[in-house]
Amino acid sequence: MSDIVLLKTGIELPMNAEMVYFNYFWLRDNCATSWDSSTQERTFDILDEADDLHATSAWINGASLEVIWSDGYQSRYNLHWLERWHKGENHGDLAVRARKTWYGDHYPNMARFSYDDVMANPASVADWAEAMLDEGVALIQDMPNSNEGLKTLCELFGTVRPSFSGYTFDVQSKANPENLAYTSKALELHTDLPAEELAPGIQFLHCRVNDAEGGNSLFVDATTVANALKQSYPKYFKILTEYEVPYRYTTHYQDVRTKQRIIELDPNNGEVSGINFSQHLADVFDFSQREMDTFYPAFRKFGQMLQDAQYLMTFRLNAGECMVFDNHRIAHGRASFIKGSGARHLRGCYVDRGDLRSVYRVLRASYPKAEAEVTAPL
Repeated sequence: MSDIVLLKTGIELPMNAEMVYFNYFWLRDNCATSWDSSTQERTFDILDEADDLHATSAWINGASLEVIWSDGYQSRYNLHWLERWHKGENHGDLAVRARKTWYGDHYPNMARFSYDDVMANPASVADWAEAMLDEGVALIQDMPNSNEGLKTLCELFGTVRPSFSGYTFDVQSKANPENLAYTSKALELHTDLPAEELAPGIQFLHCRVNDAEGGNSLFVDATTVANALKQSYPKYFKILTEYEVPYRYTTHYQDVRTKQRIIELDPNNGEVSGINFSQHLADVFDFSQREMDTFYPAFRKFGQMLQDAQYLMTFRLNAGECMVFDNHRIAHGRASFIKGSGARHLRGCYVDRGDLRSVYRVLRASYPKAEAEVTAPL
């Protein structure tokens, strides 16, 4: 294998029986001394370097690459670290995990945790976060009947994220409702707030009381349904990944609008990464009338598949339980209940999916499990 080669714009060095190239600016920018040792923020300013930045010499010293720069500065790089970046492994990410698909019979097997346990044990929070990354749903039991209980639970994952409903929202029937959730009517399967430019990530629904007759909760792994649509109706799948659908939320003091693709794809691997589906917040579709001929069959088929019994998990959410789920993966709804048959009150809020991933990375690194190597982003 050849020795190190100094080129005009970078270095070639031998690595695993091949010559591997690294750009000068990238190397200088990522010298170990470029980062503050306390904050881990970059303090080096690559903009101040000369346009012809280059190495005057470089050599292998044990497990390190040593480089002397044109201004006389010397940098050292761990060869294993360089190899990881060459291979695209980068930092490595514990939060990049393979999703586990589930179906309508999932309720008995759904991950469950007690409020007291997760509040007291960071390892249990790591397990809970892992269940959220893998399955998109988990049930927290034995919740205190208080606003503070929901807030403290959410803050285990991150800061409560406001929406156009505020920091929290209460799902209970009321006069002059601005949302169908605040009635006794059935709620069709949907993801929350697609009218927002960035719909909320992780949703918490804490059941404070449920004495009403009816009103069963409905949950579907919508990414499983999207993948089934792709397999059985690939043309429909393609349409729903390409058309930008208008959504709108209006009250006497709000008019929130945006456009979303119903099925989102991960640009890195083409896998389904999110869902935006809500008939009651869908605005008037604004495609050409000829395009409606192809859009509506795709839209209707996907919505009908979401309602299929093989995918639909149906259960009663009881007082003291909090359903936590990924709003970009899970479609949820509610059967109607008999108005006046009993009190029914759910309180909800959101945190961002990025906060969930951050908490998982930190806690799983501190409380490792044997099986933690997987692949497919949330």
